[in-house]
Amino acid sequence: MLGRVENPPRPRTAAFFDLDKTVIAKSSTLAFGRPFYRGGLMNRRAVLRTAYAQFVYLVGGADHEQTERMRKMLSALCRGWNVQQVREIVAETLHQMIDPFVYAEAAALIAEHRAAGREIVIVSTSGAEVVEPIGALLGADRVVATRMVVEEGRYTGEIEYYAYGPTKAEAVRELAEARGYDLERCWAYSDSITDVPMLEAVGMPHAVNPDRALRREALARDWPVLAFNRPVPLRRRMSVPPTRPAVAVGLVLGAAVGAALVARWWWARERSARAGG
Repeated sequence: MLGRVENPPRPRTAAFFDLDKTVIAKSSTLAFGRPFYRGGLMNRRAVLRTAYAQFVYLVGGADHEQTERMRKMLSALCRGWNVQQVREIVAETLHQMIDPFVYAEAAALIAEHRAAGREIVIVSTSGAEVVEPIGALLGADRVVATRMVVEEGRYTGEIEYYAYGPTKAEAVRELAEARGYDLERCWAYSDSITDVPMLEAVGMPHAVNPDRALRREALARDWPVLAFNRPVPLRRRMSVPPTRPAVAVGLVLGAAVGAALVARWWWARERSARAGG
Protein backbone atom coordinates (compact mmCIF):
# COMPACT_ATOMS: atom_id res chain seq x y z
CA MET A 1 0.00 0.00 0.00
CA LEU A 2 1.41 3.36 -1.05
CA GLY A 3 1.99 5.94 1.63
CA ARG A 4 -0.03 9.14 1.57
CA VAL A 5 1.80 12.06 -0.03
CA GLU A 6 1.08 15.51 1.37
CA ASN A 7 2.18 18.81 -0.08
CA PRO A 8 4.01 20.93 2.49
CA PRO A 9 2.29 24.25 3.25
CA ARG A 10 3.61 27.18 1.27
CA PRO A 11 5.35 29.91 3.28
CA ARG A 12 3.29 32.98 3.99
CA THR A 13 3.98 36.16 2.05
CA ALA A 14 3.22 39.81 2.70
CA ALA A 15 3.15 43.19 1.01
CA PHE A 16 4.72 45.97 3.09
CA PHE A 17 3.54 49.52 2.39
CA ASP A 18 4.96 52.80 3.59
CA LEU A 19 2.01 55.12 4.17
CA ASP A 20 2.66 58.78 3.38
CA LYS A 21 2.96 59.56 -0.37
CA THR A 22 2.85 55.83 -1.04
CA VAL A 23 -0.70 54.94 -0.05
CA ILE A 24 -2.05 58.40 0.75
CA ALA A 25 -1.23 61.70 -0.98
CA LYS A 26 -0.12 63.56 2.16
CA SER A 27 1.55 63.23 5.54
CA SER A 28 -0.84 61.26 7.74
CA THR A 29 0.27 63.01 10.92
CA LEU A 30 0.22 66.56 9.54
CA ALA A 31 -3.18 65.93 7.94
CA PHE A 32 -4.91 66.26 11.32
CA GLY A 33 -3.70 69.81 11.99
CA ARG A 34 -7.11 71.43 11.59
CA PRO A 35 -9.04 68.83 13.65
CA PHE A 36 -6.43 69.10 16.42
CA TYR A 37 -6.80 72.89 16.28
CA ARG A 38 -10.58 72.65 16.57
CA GLY A 39 -10.13 70.26 19.50
CA GLY A 40 -7.98 72.79 21.33
CA LEU A 41 -4.73 70.85 21.02
CA MET A 42 -3.05 73.33 18.66
CA ASN A 43 -3.03 77.10 18.26
CA ARG A 44 -3.14 78.93 14.93
CA ARG A 45 0.62 79.33 14.78
CA ALA A 46 1.09 75.57 15.15
CA VAL A 47 -1.50 74.91 12.43
CA LEU A 48 0.35 77.25 10.08
CA ARG A 49 3.59 75.43 10.83
CA THR A 50 2.05 72.03 10.10
CA ALA A 51 0.42 73.32 6.88
CA TYR A 52 3.78 74.67 5.74
CA ALA A 53 5.53 71.43 6.72
CA GLN A 54 2.90 69.52 4.73
CA PHE A 55 3.62 71.68 1.68
CA VAL A 56 7.40 71.26 1.96
CA TYR A 57 6.99 67.52 2.43
CA LEU A 58 4.78 67.13 -0.64
CA VAL A 59 7.03 69.23 -2.86
CA GLY A 60 10.43 68.03 -1.71
CA GLY A 61 9.89 64.74 0.07
CA ALA A 62 11.50 63.88 3.39
CA ASP A 63 15.16 62.96 3.56
CA HIS A 64 16.86 62.20 6.87
CA GLU A 65 17.36 65.86 7.80
CA GLN A 66 13.79 66.84 6.92
CA THR A 67 12.37 63.84 8.80
CA GLU A 68 14.39 64.72 11.89
CA ARG A 69 13.11 68.30 11.84
CA MET A 70 9.52 67.07 11.56
CA ARG A 71 10.08 64.54 14.36
CA LYS A 72 11.41 67.18 16.73
CA MET A 73 8.64 69.63 15.85
CA LEU A 74 5.86 67.07 16.34
CA SER A 75 7.39 65.63 19.53
CA ALA A 76 7.50 69.09 21.09
CA LEU A 77 4.04 69.92 19.78
CA CYS A 78 2.28 66.87 21.25
CA ARG A 79 3.88 67.11 24.69
CA GLY A 80 1.06 67.11 27.25
CA TRP A 81 -1.69 66.11 24.82
CA ASN A 82 -4.37 63.77 26.16
CA VAL A 83 -3.97 60.47 24.32
CA GLN A 84 -7.65 59.55 24.48
CA GLN A 85 -8.63 62.93 23.02
CA VAL A 86 -6.20 62.42 20.15
CA ARG A 87 -7.68 59.00 19.42
CA GLU A 88 -11.22 60.38 19.49
CA ILE A 89 -10.37 63.24 17.13
CA VAL A 90 -8.68 60.87 14.69
CA ALA A 91 -11.64 58.46 14.80
CA GLU A 92 -14.16 61.27 14.25
CA THR A 93 -12.33 62.89 11.33
CA LEU A 94 -10.60 59.91 9.71
CA HIS A 95 -12.91 59.67 6.70
CA GLN A 96 -12.83 63.43 6.17
CA MET A 97 -9.07 63.93 6.48
CA ILE A 98 -7.67 60.66 5.05
CA ASP A 99 -10.16 58.73 2.93
CA PRO A 100 -10.30 61.28 0.05
CA PHE A 101 -6.51 61.13 -0.25
CA VAL A 102 -6.01 57.37 -0.60
CA TYR A 103 -4.51 56.66 -4.00
CA ALA A 104 -6.85 54.57 -6.16
CA GLU A 105 -3.76 52.79 -7.54
CA ALA A 106 -2.65 51.86 -4.02
CA ALA A 107 -6.14 50.64 -3.07
CA ALA A 108 -6.25 48.48 -6.20
CA LEU A 109 -2.76 47.12 -5.49
CA ILE A 110 -3.68 46.26 -1.90
CA ALA A 111 -6.74 44.41 -3.22
CA GLU A 112 -4.57 42.47 -5.69
CA HIS A 113 -2.12 41.41 -3.00
CA ARG A 114 -4.97 40.34 -0.74
CA ALA A 115 -6.53 38.32 -3.57
CA ALA A 116 -3.14 36.63 -4.05
CA GLY A 117 -3.18 35.56 -0.40
CA ARG A 118 -0.59 38.01 0.90
CA GLU A 119 -0.95 39.79 4.23
CA ILE A 120 -1.01 43.59 4.10
CA VAL A 121 1.34 45.41 6.47
CA ILE A 122 1.55 49.20 6.85
CA VAL A 123 4.99 50.35 8.03
CA SER A 124 4.99 54.06 8.86
CA THR A 125 7.07 56.61 10.75
CA SER A 126 3.86 58.38 11.81
CA GLY A 127 2.38 57.76 15.26
CA ALA A 128 0.41 54.63 16.07
CA GLU A 129 -2.67 56.61 17.15
CA VAL A 130 -2.93 57.88 13.57
CA VAL A 131 -1.59 54.91 11.61
CA GLU A 132 -3.61 52.16 13.29
CA PRO A 133 -7.04 53.63 12.36
CA ILE A 134 -5.78 54.30 8.82
CA GLY A 135 -4.57 50.70 8.64
CA ALA A 136 -8.03 49.53 9.67
CA LEU A 137 -9.57 51.78 7.01
CA LEU A 138 -7.32 50.18 4.39
CA GLY A 139 -7.98 46.66 5.63
CA ALA A 140 -4.37 46.06 6.68
CA ASP A 141 -3.56 42.91 8.63
CA ARG A 142 -0.80 44.52 10.67
CA VAL A 143 0.64 47.94 11.40
CA VAL A 144 4.13 49.05 12.40
CA ALA A 145 4.26 52.68 13.59
CA THR A 146 6.08 55.06 15.90
CA ARG A 147 4.99 54.94 19.55
CA MET A 148 5.25 57.87 21.94
CA VAL A 149 5.91 57.61 25.67
CA VAL A 150 2.67 58.06 27.65
CA GLU A 151 2.44 58.91 31.35
CA GLU A 152 -0.89 59.36 33.15
CA GLY A 153 -2.72 59.37 29.84
CA ARG A 154 -0.63 62.14 28.24
CA TYR A 155 2.29 62.25 25.84
CA THR A 156 5.61 63.19 27.42
CA GLY A 157 7.11 64.25 24.08
CA GLU A 158 9.59 61.36 24.20
CA ILE A 159 9.61 58.51 21.70
CA GLU A 160 9.35 54.90 22.86
CA TYR A 161 9.76 53.28 19.44
CA TYR A 162 10.79 55.11 16.27
CA ALA A 163 9.72 53.31 13.08
CA TYR A 164 12.25 54.91 10.78
CA GLY A 165 15.04 53.86 8.41
CA PRO A 166 16.80 50.65 9.50
CA THR A 167 14.24 50.18 12.29
CA LYS A 168 11.57 49.56 9.66
CA ALA A 169 13.70 46.81 8.11
CA GLU A 170 14.21 45.25 11.55
CA ALA A 171 10.44 45.27 12.10
CA VAL A 172 9.89 43.59 8.72
CA ARG A 173 12.37 40.83 9.58
CA GLU A 174 10.87 40.34 13.04
CA LEU A 175 7.39 40.04 11.55
CA ALA A 176 8.71 37.59 8.96
CA GLU A 177 10.13 35.40 11.70
CA ALA A 178 6.98 35.60 13.82
CA ARG A 179 4.52 35.13 10.96
CA GLY A 180 6.55 32.78 8.77
CA TYR A 181 6.90 35.13 5.80
CA ASP A 182 9.28 34.15 3.02
CA LEU A 183 10.85 37.59 2.50
CA GLU A 184 12.24 36.63 -0.91
CA ARG A 185 8.64 36.27 -2.06
CA CYS A 186 7.42 39.41 -0.29
CA TRP A 187 6.80 42.87 -1.73
CA ALA A 188 7.52 46.37 -0.41
CA TYR A 189 6.59 49.88 -1.53
CA SER A 190 7.91 53.30 -0.49
CA ASP A 191 8.52 56.82 -1.77
CA SER A 192 11.55 57.72 0.38
CA ILE A 193 15.29 57.10 0.24
CA THR A 194 15.14 56.56 4.01
CA ASP A 195 13.21 53.32 3.37
CA VAL A 196 15.92 51.64 1.29
CA PRO A 197 16.70 49.22 4.18
CA MET A 198 13.05 48.07 4.17
CA LEU A 199 13.03 47.73 0.38
CA GLU A 200 16.27 45.72 0.50
CA ALA A 201 14.71 43.31 3.00
CA VAL A 202 12.28 41.82 0.46
CA GLY A 203 12.55 40.10 -2.89
CA MET A 204 10.20 42.49 -4.75
CA PRO A 205 10.95 46.12 -3.82
CA HIS A 206 9.11 48.97 -5.57
CA ALA A 207 9.62 52.74 -5.54
CA VAL A 208 6.34 54.70 -5.53
CA ASN A 209 6.34 58.44 -6.32
CA PRO A 210 10.02 58.33 -5.31
CA ASP A 211 12.06 61.30 -4.16
CA ARG A 212 15.11 62.08 -6.27
CA ALA A 213 17.51 60.01 -4.21
CA LEU A 214 15.27 56.94 -4.20
CA ARG A 215 14.63 57.32 -7.94
CA ARG A 216 18.37 57.20 -8.59
CA GLU A 217 18.72 54.18 -6.31
CA ALA A 218 15.79 52.39 -7.93
CA LEU A 219 17.14 52.96 -11.44
CA ALA A 220 20.61 51.81 -10.38
CA ARG A 221 19.17 48.61 -8.86
CA ASP A 222 16.57 48.05 -11.57
CA TRP A 223 13.69 48.33 -9.10
CA PRO A 224 10.27 49.11 -10.61
CA VAL A 225 9.24 52.77 -10.32
CA LEU A 226 5.50 53.41 -9.97
CA ALA A 227 3.51 56.63 -10.16
CA PHE A 228 0.35 56.89 -8.05
CA ASN A 229 -1.60 60.08 -8.74
CA ARG A 230 -5.34 59.40 -8.46
CA PRO A 231 -6.69 59.98 -4.93
CA VAL A 232 -10.31 58.75 -5.00
CA PRO A 233 -12.73 58.86 -2.03
CA LEU A 234 -14.00 55.52 -0.76
CA ARG A 235 -17.58 56.28 -1.75
CA ARG A 236 -16.47 56.70 -5.38
CA ARG A 237 -13.82 54.01 -5.43
CA MET A 238 -16.28 51.22 -6.15
CA SER A 239 -17.24 52.92 -9.41
CA VAL A 240 -13.64 53.45 -10.54
CA PRO A 241 -12.19 50.50 -12.52
CA PRO A 242 -9.06 49.32 -10.69
CA THR A 243 -5.96 49.85 -12.80
CA ARG A 244 -2.48 48.50 -12.35
CA PRO A 245 0.00 51.22 -11.39
CA ALA A 246 1.73 52.72 -14.41
CA VAL A 247 5.51 52.84 -14.60
CA ALA A 248 6.18 56.56 -14.96
CA VAL A 249 7.97 59.62 -13.67
CA GLY A 250 6.52 62.47 -11.65
CA LEU A 251 5.35 63.70 -8.25
CA VAL A 252 1.94 64.75 -7.03
CA LEU A 253 1.85 68.40 -8.14
CA GLY A 254 -1.86 68.78 -7.50
CA ALA A 255 -1.50 67.67 -3.90
CA ALA A 256 1.35 70.12 -3.39
CA VAL A 257 -0.74 72.99 -4.76
CA GLY A 258 -3.58 71.96 -2.44
CA ALA A 259 -1.24 72.08 0.54
CA ALA A 260 -0.04 75.53 -0.50
CA LEU A 261 -3.64 76.77 -0.70
CA VAL A 262 -4.30 75.40 2.82
CA ALA A 263 -1.28 77.29 4.12
CA ARG A 264 -2.43 80.52 2.42
CA TRP A 265 -5.96 80.08 3.80
CA TRP A 266 -4.75 79.69 7.37
CA TRP A 267 -2.35 82.61 6.95
CA ALA A 268 -5.20 84.82 5.71
CA ARG A 269 -7.33 83.77 8.71
CA GLU A 270 -4.56 84.62 11.14
CA ARG A 271 -4.01 88.05 9.56
CA SER A 272 -7.75 88.70 9.64
CA ALA A 273 -7.95 87.67 13.30
CA ARG A 274 -5.06 89.97 14.20
CA ALA A 275 -6.62 92.88 12.33
CA GLY A 276 -9.94 92.26 14.08
CA GLY A 277 -8.23 92.09 17.48
